[in-house]
Amino acid sequence: MPDISPDTEDLVAEIEALEEKLAEARSSIERRFIGQERVVELTLSALLCGGHGLLIGLPGLGKTRLVETLSTVMGLSGNRIQFTPDLMPADILGSEVLETAADGTRSFRFLQGPIFCQLLMADEINRASPRTQSALLQAMQEKVVTVAGEDRALGTPFHVLATQNPIEQEGTYPLPEAQLDRFALKVVVDYPDRAEELAILDRMGRTSTTAAVRPVVDLEQVLAAGRMVDAITLDPRLQEYIVSLVLATRDPAGAGLGELAAHIHYGGSPRATIWLAIIARANAFVHGRGYVTPTDIKSVALEVLRHRVIPTYEAEAEGLDADALVSRVVETVPVP
Repeated sequence: MPDISPDTEDLVAEIEALEEKLAEARSSIERRFIGQERVVELTLSALLCGGHGLLIGLPGLGKTRLVETLSTVMGLSGNRIQFTPDLMPADILGSEVLETAADGTRSFRFLQGPIFCQLLMADEINRASPRTQSALLQAMQEKVVTVAGEDRALGTPFHVLATQNPIEQEGTYPLPEAQLDRFALKVVVDYPDRAEELAILDRMGRTSTTAAVRPVVDLEQVLAAGRMVDAITLDPRLQEYIVSLVLATRDPAGAGLGELAAHIHYGGSPRATIWLAIIARANAFVHGRGYVTPTDIKSVALEVLRHRVIPTYEAEAEGLDADALVSRVVETVPVP
């Protein structure tokens, strides 16, 4: 544990002041998204630090419900786009229309698309064509879109939470690596266990749905939480650890993982290093601490790196996916 400075003590006091509201928000989300506490925690962490999230899971696991609930509970304006093969970039960004005024003069007026919000749900994002998927690239990185040669700012904050079905691949388009890299986290939503499924049945196994959720946190509190995440202490030794983890995905042999050298085609980019530090800070914040621990880094490394590590054909032939490779790196690289 690092030395606790007076500044850190003040930060912890501020975190504690917000903790009650955030706990209430989390409880509201988990009442509608049962048995996925880890998924809720990761998604909330991404939202609080300004990141985008990609949720991977089978149909019926509640991914859409999670995003809709999160938007309401966190007091953010949200829009949903159902991605389909015929969706066009203008359907997301908006377009200019030519209008005729009463005096006969004509001018163009911009009609905003659904991307102009604070929390955008991109449902089944891999069903849209690469051309349409690319419409999100600038927005996700710069929080701005360019339409008709003019830059237009998006909402503050602006988050994309995308969902993807991992098994139904007919009529889908793989996400480009450049777009995958824009997602801070790739979160796998798995089946609930028996007790959780019984709880789901007890609460939702009726024709009437559960009670509507209400806003718990307002915009100012969300922005304040983001500022607090930025102020979380990250010890220089843990910065070295983060860099070592990412470098080990690029050069396994140099990290003492020679057996993985033939299994990793590409490793994490510098953006992976940045997001691993940011999400680790957010994880510390969610747990009420003003400093990052090695556990914070290890607990989010898989979600930050799994979509940034590309296995080789040899790895796939041996049944080693990105999750297995990242897990091996996290297990092997020592904490300074």
